[in-house]
Amino acid sequence: MTLGNSFVEIAAILGLATLTGLAGQKLRQPLVIMFLATGILAGPSLLGIIHSYEQIELLAHIGISLLLFIVGLKLDLNLIRTTGPVALATGLGQIIFTSLIGFFIAVAMDISYLSAAYISVALTFSSTIIIVKLLSDKKEIDSLHGQIALGFLIVQDIAAILALVALTTLGSTVGEEGPQYFSIFMIVAKGFGLLLAVGLVMKYVIPYLTRRLAHSLELLTLFAIAWAVFLGAGSEMMGFSKEVGAFLAGVSLASTAYRDSIGARLTSIRDFLLLFFFIDLGARLDWSMVGSQLGASLVFSVFVLIGNPLIVMIIMGLMGYRRRTGFLAGLTVAQISEFSLIVAALGLSIGHITNETMGLITFVGVVTIFVSTYMILYSYQLYRFLSGPLKIFERRNPYREAAIDTLEKRKEVEVILVGLGNYGSGLLDHLVRREKAILGVDFDPIALDKWRQRGVTVIYGDVADPDMHEQLPLNKARWVISTVRSKELNLALINTLRKDGYSGKVALTATNSQEATEFEKAGAHLVFRPFRDATEQAADSLTYAMGFLPENVDWPISFLELRIRSDASAAGQTIRELPLSESGISVLAVSRGGRVYYEPKPDLRIFPADRLLLMGHPGALKDAESIVNQLEIRDAFEDEDRFEIAEISVLDDSNLSGRSLADILFRQKYGVTLVGIRRGQNQITKINPSERLHGGDCLIVIGKSAAVKKLKEQSPL
Repeated sequence: MTLGNSFVEIAAILGLATLTGLAGQKLRQPLVIMFLATGILAGPSLLGIIHSYEQIELLAHIGISLLLFIVGLKLDLNLIRTTGPVALATGLGQIIFTSLIGFFIAVAMDISYLSAAYISVALTFSSTIIIVKLLSDKKEIDSLHGQIALGFLIVQDIAAILALVALTTLGSTVGEEGPQYFSIFMIVAKGFGLLLAVGLVMKYVIPYLTRRLAHSLELLTLFAIAWAVFLGAGSEMMGFSKEVGAFLAGVSLASTAYRDSIGARLTSIRDFLLLFFFIDLGARLDWSMVGSQLGASLVFSVFVLIGNPLIVMIIMGLMGYRRRTGFLAGLTVAQISEFSLIVAALGLSIGHITNETMGLITFVGVVTIFVSTYMILYSYQLYRFLSGPLKIFERRNPYREAAIDTLEKRKEVEVILVGLGNYGSGLLDHLVRREKAILGVDFDPIALDKWRQRGVTVIYGDVADPDMHEQLPLNKARWVISTVRSKELNLALINTLRKDGYSGKVALTATNSQEATEFEKAGAHLVFRPFRDATEQAADSLTYAMGFLPENVDWPISFLELRIRSDASAAGQTIRELPLSESGISVLAVSRGGRVYYEPKPDLRIFPADRLLLMGHPGALKDAESIVNQLEIRDAFEDEDRFEIAEISVLDDSNLSGRSLADILFRQKYGVTLVGIRRGQNQITKINPSERLHGGDCLIVIGKSAAVKKLKEQSPL
């Protein structure tokens, strides 16, 4: 079909891969599956496009080596330490139990011991690339179950590397004459020598060399690739595989400050070259054996899809984690990975397994990756359906997660704030500044630790968890605030609160006007619009800065733009009253709502959100922020200037009954505004001066504290 032209052949393969990739995108499937499908379609069984196997195989080997290099480059052992013993225990426990059970299942099917060993090892590894992508798309990478999953996936990656080393060692000794223990001893000695050499270069050469090359990212990236290829070639010459050498090259660069930059530039190249590995694998599958392997493949697929998550849930349940955390983390191991296929391909190349076994492992990979993707994407729906039976995997006291919580049962809670990301943390910071009693809720253990160290009460919780409300003191809280930017989760939260009979107020965060309208219809009392508010403030700040902040002044003075906070002591004061003149600081301009006051007069009053352009000595301006925005806490119950809302009852025989608001001169007489009337089961929200009061009405009024307090003393009217 391609007339022996390798370039045309590869062009046809890439075009076919693009089409299958688009289909996979519609099916929400990882590209790994679609690359295998491309190989199957382009192979001799169907379209027969592939003929240049040697060129494709070379690109496949480079892709695998680059994959191992990036794995080593991003190897974060600190993640295992931060997730505690659960990463090691779950990772090692899952590997041991999965491999043992898988081995016995294979033996029971009359599969040879060596092939059974390869199958059992292949079943233990899960795809780090796929899991990280899915968790990132669902914004769960920082959640507790996400961090635990990443921890034991790293353990699996390390085990996969050790398996590759062991297989390389066994492969190099196969067919040798004489005692093989000497050959094994030589391989081990060479391995230690290789590790020692890499360690010395890593300590004394790489730091100096990377600093010299860092001025050019292109040159640094070229060095990284050259180093990976050099170590890969050296590793192969010493009797190991080139992939092991590439992995060590990545590890040697992982401690440098440039690993993220290198990894970011190589990731797209890795994905492109891995395409050829999976295409080559799919093209070489012998589909004449599929029928005989179908039953065994389905058995192993069911074991991976159900057995692996069960093993993880059992281990995490025994370690004191809640069933939901164990279930969500367990779903991440419900597939075999690209490492499984690499190990199997290596076993095939050294003659340990047959094409039949290779096809079985590949078929299991296709089935498990395909099905587990949907299991992870719809994990919350699965959990809601299975939460009852999953109780057997949870201890009476899930102390691991209980230790994360710092909620004191008797402590007062005014506000429950769900979501401690950038926006939520900023909101929490300002509420703490105002001395509000806050309970913070988030699924990121690092964020919880940060606020716990500041003395803020926090608990672990996920807004997507239908059981989260059971942990919250809803009967104490006046407000529940969600800064989570997900329409579905926010609507689910407000519906859950309504079902639980929560009588307080709810505030949600919207990303656009359409979401804000939906939240208001759902019953939200307040809707935050962080993007709209931030853009308005940014435009004001930019306009102000463009007009006033000088680019260069050759004089020992400085300029400072200062925004007045709503709770600052300076708010409400005149410029004359600001404690700045003693430090030699002058107010050159005041920006308010897009209008600028040049050289403001001393009696100009300052309001919250005003922007002041200050001029003075650099040393004095350093203290201006803390002086002007010093916090002023007022006793809400003693502040007569603040507004208050209240309910006032009207007696059945009141002299107000039957009279209109215009006749009574209600606002002039009582000094408050009538905003609503509750009359029996009806609520009147649009108040006209002609509205007549009835006996038994409940009036909703708003006004200054002093006026409301006086009216309460007269209630009922």
